[in-house]
Amino acid sequence: MQQGTLMRKVKSKNWKKQRYFKLQDDCMTIWYQSKRTGKIESAFSISDVETVREGHQSEVLQSLAEEFPPERCFTIVFYGRRGNLDLIAGSAEEAQCWVQGLHQLIEPRSFPLTSGLVPCTWIRDWFQKGDKNKDGRMNFKEVQRLLKMMNVDMNEDHALQLFQDADKSESGTLEGEEFVLFYKALTQREEVLSLFQDFSEDGKKLTLLELVDFLRQEQLEDEGTEQLAMELIDKYEPSETARARHVLSADGFLMYLCSPDGSIFNPRHQALWQDMSQPLCHYFISSSHNTYLIEDQIRGQSSIEGYIRALKRGCRCLEVDCWDGPNGEPVVYHGHTFTSKIPFREVVSTLGKVVSRCRRAAQSTPTPSHPFPGAGGSWWRWLPGVTDPRGQQIHGGDGHPKVPTSLSPTLQELKHKILLKGKKIGRLEDTLDGPGDEALDMSDDDNGVEAEEERRRVKVGRTQHSPALQKDKESLAQALSDCVIYCKSVSFRGFQEARSHSRPSEISSFVEAKARKLIRDSGNEFVRHNTWQLTRIYPSGMRTDSSNYNPQEMWNVGCQIVALNFQTAGMEMDLCDGLFSQNGRCGYVLKPPFMRDEETLFDPNDPTSREGPGPTTLTIQVISGQQLPKVASSKDAAVIDPLVRVEIHGVPVDQARQETKYIENNGFNPRWDETLQFQLHVPELALVRFVVEDYDKTSRNDFVGQFTLAFANIKPGYRHIHLLSKDGTSIPPSSLFVHIRITE
Repeated sequence: MQQGTLMRKVKSKNWKKQRYFKLQDDCMTIWYQSKRTGKIESAFSISDVETVREGHQSEVLQSLAEEFPPERCFTIVFYGRRGNLDLIAGSAEEAQCWVQGLHQLIEPRSFPLTSGLVPCTWIRDWFQKGDKNKDGRMNFKEVQRLLKMMNVDMNEDHALQLFQDADKSESGTLEGEEFVLFYKALTQREEVLSLFQDFSEDGKKLTLLELVDFLRQEQLEDEGTEQLAMELIDKYEPSETARARHVLSADGFLMYLCSPDGSIFNPRHQALWQDMSQPLCHYFISSSHNTYLIEDQIRGQSSIEGYIRALKRGCRCLEVDCWDGPNGEPVVYHGHTFTSKIPFREVVSTLGKVVSRCRRAAQSTPTPSHPFPGAGGSWWRWLPGVTDPRGQQIHGGDGHPKVPTSLSPTLQELKHKILLKGKKIGRLEDTLDGPGDEALDMSDDDNGVEAEEERRRVKVGRTQHSPALQKDKESLAQALSDCVIYCKSVSFRGFQEARSHSRPSEISSFVEAKARKLIRDSGNEFVRHNTWQLTRIYPSGMRTDSSNYNPQEMWNVGCQIVALNFQTAGMEMDLCDGLFSQNGRCGYVLKPPFMRDEETLFDPNDPTSREGPGPTTLTIQVISGQQLPKVASSKDAAVIDPLVRVEIHGVPVDQARQETKYIENNGFNPRWDETLQFQLHVPELALVRFVVEDYDKTSRNDFVGQFTLAFANIKPGYRHIHLLSKDGTSIPPSSLFVHIRITE
């Protein structure tokens, strides 16, 4: 990698340009230049890279599969909305050199505790940004400019004092280790040191017993506390001498608080912690709408990248809109629009590869943290656009399913299965026991055309001899119909009708407006319905910009499949990511007990209908922030004025938001020391969203970062909140430091 490698940069099947790629000496920057002109075309930082995919894992590389073997191909995936970089190396050995090298450079960022309190990669990154003339050293003027880039508005005399203290060589510049000293002085955490000294008798170390006292009194650790204290010292104390004496220094204490063990997210809930043997309808399921779209709903691009991103985000219900294509080959796109089309064959091929890789990964680790862990299956939703029988031939199935009599099958029974949702000829019993005489049920009211077709069929009388129905039966291949087992689409004609005539193996879909009306008019009936049958909610057809509705109100009545446009960042996707970030990110979250009881009295509009203890009080002391990112549109010299808003999303009576004052000109280490308090009547359904904004008195505040999690996953005590970007990606080392108390 250091010598520069000649590789093909690929943008399309017919656009393949040779470029020299080289990793700079700082091990943080990669640039590439034209082979013909020698001109440097672009450069990117290792910190911008999210992951590296090997083989034909993009549409472009798949289109070149016959020309170039997978061993020579790889894709660099960037954070945010930046396009992927598809590359073809000259040999499999060169490709592996780059893939393995990039992985090694990326992975250390996942645990930011190397080289003292801060990772070397972050320090090098800042040094490269500040060293304008690239001479490997920084003078005071460059340091002042860097402080502005780092969101620090510091008194010049204080900055000069820190600079001179770090300049051990007295050269008037900072190099290597001198800059590390400057950075460590800059990131001194007075609020953490004060907390440390509250429990340390000599102010220099925490003995084992002092650490145990802190864990019990403040962190509310009540089981195996002494063993936990020993483990934390072994894990986070940087001094070998201190570890041998079983004491924790101030540096080790800060390391612990900044680590996953000191996170607001309960580390026990990161793994698979819920009962996974319940019926399928007892879980919230991570679900996407029009998964293939990565832009808007009318003219946007259809891409297999949409499926890859959704699966890696933990999505379990995918949408595959199939329509007739040339030569009997179905294509996937948003029907009756101008969105681009992708071959159905490419979609299923990509999904098959991703599923296989994730299953192998799940089998090799005791903690299911992959998109397809051992618990449960995945969903494909098939829309009725394919009429050519040649495009409907499906092979395979669900093994030997049983007809559910009372509830949908359990996740364990569906392990490693793929469920197909769509039209079906006859009943499930007919598929398993032989053909029956029930007509085709066309039922998915996803848009006006389908809804009108459904109403017309209902008006005909749903008889076997109806010409329209007979035509539908002829246009749907039996092999495809037989693959629809537990997710037969049926029309919804009221809760009473559903209870009398529907089956647990059936599913109804509602546009968001219809779902809201049912929630408003029949909240308890909707909750009861969702205890035994699946419900899917999808966005209004008016959301042509791929915007999203609020999923919380749908989860409040137990709707399992709440489909969102994953390509659109915002509060709605923050809630989705926040809910499904638990339980090993498996895409399934068990509903509370009162939402699994068919005789439940719960109605989200009436919190007193929930049986159990009274309201829970959540008290949050927002203490400080660390190294908050600059607003993307701001100038280098601009420094943000941050404030923190805490939002509660849950049943209507629990919806609330409170915010701190803003801190002027300090995005590096702002101190708020403000306490916010909330009353939660149904904490089991509450999500807590922390938002940092840049205050602007003349216009709307700018987004800085956020973190969302379910109330059930909050760990009380002194905790760090590691912020995420608008796209849901990590933005290390940006964080908030808070103190959490929960009382009933």
